[in-house]
Amino acid sequence: MRRAVVSRRFAAACLSAAMAVPSLVPAPASAATRQELEAYANEAMQKLYTESPAAKELAAQSRGVLVFPRVWKAGMGFGGEVGEGVLRIGGRSVDYYQLAGASVGFQLGVQRKAVVVMFMDGGALQKFRDSEGWKAGVDGSIAIASLGAGSSLDTNTAQKPIVGFVVSNKGLMYNLSLEGSKLTKIQK
Repeated sequence: MRRAVVSRRFAAACLSAAMAVPSLVPAPASAATRQELEAYANEAMQKLYTESPAAKELAAQSRGVLVFPRVWKAGMGFGGEVGEGVLRIGGRSVDYYQLAGASVGFQLGVQRKAVVVMFMDGGALQKFRDSEGWKAGVDGSIAIASLGAGSSLDTNTAQKPIVGFVVSNKGLMYNLSLEGSKLTKIQK
């Protein structure tokens, strides 16, 4: 009897917490104006270049850079992430995209990060631009960049057709995956 009461209380607490998660994700995640998104993207790129000067060199060699300056992730058992980004080719903004993903597993809380995806290969960039909702890991694999000695990029990663960086308020993040995230073109 006592065990059943504890189980019900635990289940009720979990349900209440799960219902609170959506209210933790800030509403402006999808409400940025074009000008705000451009300003946020510039800030995110400056932070990335500060964290990794090698990323600046890689960006100069890329065919296109997709910047999601504010990706919000929240979860409690089940989680989701959402953000808006801008695709720049030759330093010029050409398209806008939304990133959305869902996950299951041990997770609790809210996090904001910036995601930068560099298309090193013209074919990979064209395939991305031609898609109707590009899914990471299905339509293309994103190699998350890691730094070697002296803050240089790992050579294997730098040679991949698509290279991604994830930056949080704690700095450049490693061992993360964007697999399963869907990137969809939007109008701004």
